[in-house]
Amino acid sequence: LDIIRNDHGALESYVGSEMFEAMARDYIAAHPSDQPNARWVSRHFPAFLAETEPYAVHAELAEIAALERALNDAFDAADAPVLSVAALAEFPPEHWHDLVFTPHPSARRLTTDTNALDLWLALRDAATPPDTVELPASQQLLAWRDGVTSKVRLLPSEEAMLWDEAGRGASFGALCALAATFDDPDGSPLRVAGYLQGWIATGLLASAAIT
Repeated sequence: LDIIRNDHGALESYVGSEMFEAMARDYIAAHPSDQPNARWVSRHFPAFLAETEPYAVHAELAEIAALERALNDAFDAADAPVLSVAALAEFPPEHWHDLVFTPHPSARRLTTDTNALDLWLALRDAATPPDTVELPASQQLLAWRDGVTSKVRLLPSEEAMLWDEAGRGASFGALCALAATFDDPDGSPLRVAGYLQGWIATGLLASAAIT
């Protein structure tokens, strides 16, 4: 119970200690610890809340838990070099079309259908959380470790699509082509370059290479 509380402090604040303990005990009964490392005790907790009644009818519970899980995983992720602007500048411009990028191992993608991020932000700041709402469109989130701090931010739809494709190995040229189908084709290379600059500045990329 203490391990699950430590991993999901915001969720406990949201539902209260009594309900949280009931949720955690139900989870432990369904998923007894099977690893010697305490870090993995709560790894199935978000999925359990999403799939198990009566918790599943409150989608924000699983989404807050998933957000906390992503931040914890980002903090504990393997160390890796961080791509710098200087390193990127070493690639000749004529080869940029074939550049592919490796995300930092701490990066975690989430999709939420409720205002779980707003709820978590309020709980993190010990503020009164807003009313729970189901969003008209899903929110795309990205959690990662910046230095020694786990962070999360919203991704605009185009950036989310490009980030996901970059993680699958799409080249810079392919990303520009994808962006051209999403919005203004003439401005797509500049938009992709802007996203790339932001990913580098926040430590989201580990490396780049020419395919």
